[in-house]
Amino acid sequence: MSITWVEDGSERTSRWQSENGAPAPRMVRIVDDSTTADVAYKLAAIGEALLWRGDYNNARQLLSAMTRRVPPAKRSPDASPAEQFHLHRQYQARRVRVLGMLLVELDSSARLDLGRAPDVQAAVSEAIGPDAAPCVLSLRELLGMVGAHEWRRKGVFVPALDASIHPHYGVFSPIRGEYIQLVADAPLPPADRAFDIGTGSGVLAAVLARRGVTSVVATDKDPRSVACARANIEALGCTDRVEVVQTDIFPTGRAGLIVCNPPWIPTKPTSGIEHAVYDPGSRMLKSFLSRLGGHLTSNGEAWLVLSDLAELLGLVTRADLLGAVDAAGLVIVDRSDTTPTHSRVSDSSDVLHEARSRETTSLWRLRRR
Repeated sequence: MSITWVEDGSERTSRWQSENGAPAPRMVRIVDDSTTADVAYKLAAIGEALLWRGDYNNARQLLSAMTRRVPPAKRSPDASPAEQFHLHRQYQARRVRVLGMLLVELDSSARLDLGRAPDVQAAVSEAIGPDAAPCVLSLRELLGMVGAHEWRRKGVFVPALDASIHPHYGVFSPIRGEYIQLVADAPLPPADRAFDIGTGSGVLAAVLARRGVTSVVATDKDPRSVACARANIEALGCTDRVEVVQTDIFPTGRAGLIVCNPPWIPTKPTSGIEHAVYDPGSRMLKSFLSRLGGHLTSNGEAWLVLSDLAELLGLVTRADLLGAVDAAGLVIVDRSDTTPTHSRVSDSSDVLHEARSRETTSLWRLRRR
């Protein structure tokens, strides 16, 4: 997909880059340091993209000023939790669309030809590949790439591993440590082989290997996640015990322990990384449960790690989950619960605070009937 604009009396075209699949803007205006935040926000709000030609730091300041002009999300007193959630998602989509209208251009070497611009080549290459430039993309997306590059470089310390996991761009970062600790603490069944389904960064596969499971097959269908998991498994020295495979849900064969931390909100994701949280119609969860019996050994155990936030929001019911477990010929052996500790739990300004403050993450231990 390409984007076209007129600059200095000539028509110019470049490749359009958008992580969330947004179409290339049809109206593009050249702007610089003289553009005020009020003007920029009004133009962006009506769908006119702003291609930046000024100082890089001033562009960041302008984006911050535009962000402050976005009206805050509002609670609807008459809306049910589910309706409030969908209204909030619509609000988030509008906000992303408006703030995504401030654009920058990368040259063929993935450089920014802007005053005081940092070197973003490594961040861009890690995020979208070495051959992605030249291109035009939103400044907000570029800042996300730069931030992901720093997370990847520094890593996220995981107490259960006593080591760091290095998330890649577009891969869910293991900052919600409560679900990792559940897997680290649950009693291991007598299993020499385990599957980690939807491995993401590879953190749960690494935990299983560190706990003594001699063979772990970690799966993911997303190429970014597969590359990320392989890099982390290698860095942790677990390649002799963990194999990372690109496939949709299950690898071939059976295992005595199967672990899955699926997306927990049954609605449509709007970007690659959201696939770790949002799953329309709970497709992955339902597929995992319905196919689980065919991959679990006769006396094996499956660990389903799942948040109840979707239940608290009224998007699904506990009966839906229990019914899917029963229909798959499975029984619940035990359940361990923990409460999230991330910042949104205590953020009373969050329109979903009431549900988030009551959220519980559970590890369900399942066996074949």
